[in-house]
Amino acid sequence: MEAYKRWVRRNKEYVHSLESLANGMTWLLPERFSDSEIGPEAVTTILGIITAINEHIIDTAPTPMHRGSAEPYSFPYPLFISALKDLETLTEVVAQHYYGDDKKWNFIAVTEASKVLVRLAFFRNSGYKMLLHGGETPNDEKQPDAFSSQHNNGGFTKPGRQSESDYLMNNHAQNLEGRALSALNSFGENARMVSEPAWLRRVQQQHAIMEPPRSAVQRPTISTILSEKGLHGALFLAGEMLFITRPLVYVLFIRKYGIRSWIPWLLSLTVDFVGMGILSKVTGSGSLRKEQQFHLSISEKNEVKRRKLLLALYLMRDPFFIKYTRQKLESTRNVLESVPIIGFLSEKIVDLIIGAQTRYTYMSGS
Repeated sequence: MEAYKRWVRRNKEYVHSLESLANGMTWLLPERFSDSEIGPEAVTTILGIITAINEHIIDTAPTPMHRGSAEPYSFPYPLFISALKDLETLTEVVAQHYYGDDKKWNFIAVTEASKVLVRLAFFRNSGYKMLLHGGETPNDEKQPDAFSSQHNNGGFTKPGRQSESDYLMNNHAQNLEGRALSALNSFGENARMVSEPAWLRRVQQQHAIMEPPRSAVQRPTISTILSEKGLHGALFLAGEMLFITRPLVYVLFIRKYGIRSWIPWLLSLTVDFVGMGILSKVTGSGSLRKEQQFHLSISEKNEVKRRKLLLALYLMRDPFFIKYTRQKLESTRNVLESVPIIGFLSEKIVDLIIGAQTRYTYMSGS
């Protein structure tokens, strides 16, 4: 296993290209989106899990700054969430094949409930940070913030704004200064040890042994977030809880009212809009104190944009799709049908879209 990890980390660009090619070829497998597509879907699931494992290996590679494992959690939450998402489509296909269209929602509800539990655990374990890609990507963006703070404080200058030789000289000077300070510090410690009596040193050593070790990092808790951020903290937690639980609520209402009912569609859309509104409130210029607002990192801002783009999937979900979107797609296909090459490609694309739309997991956005 260690040899495979080293190979993946050394050839990550090649691995990514090979995975993209393999995943793209699965859309061309025979009997895709047919009644007997368990085999092709099983192949897609296996490739997806392998891709998730490779991404986990690459993301947890030791860096020069941290020679130990880069995995900050005892349990690989992102890998487990990715595997659940890959297994969900296969679960849907198998359940539909053996139990029918109505009872398959029981199995889909179980998988969605499993993802909710894992995401809630990950949300708590990460210190209640915003989940990136539904928890598939760890929210550990620390280095850019440290660099920006150093740059703003005047401690460092970015290499892009000075010549490379100047940057190297400054860096070398800083290294020399650090070594000099370290040497002076060691000299002072040695001098203090010599001047101190032996009995005092023994007492200090015994006190150091009896003193319990301090934890390196204290992750925020709900109480600390509420005490520091007040109403903004409560709203942020509520918004993330809505985002995490929305797919499960959507499936449970589909299970009760059916996929063609507007009730699950409208309820899910309402939950998404409320969650996005809450997130906009706590990260924007509200009426509450500025220190209570949440300042998003670059990754979190990209996540907000991704969540807004996911709202477009409501155009692909029933009953909106069957009443409006499908008619537009079919009319576009009929218009382009007589055009050479373009007509053939448009027909295949529309067929793939209509086939993918029949799968809840392809359009769930969860």
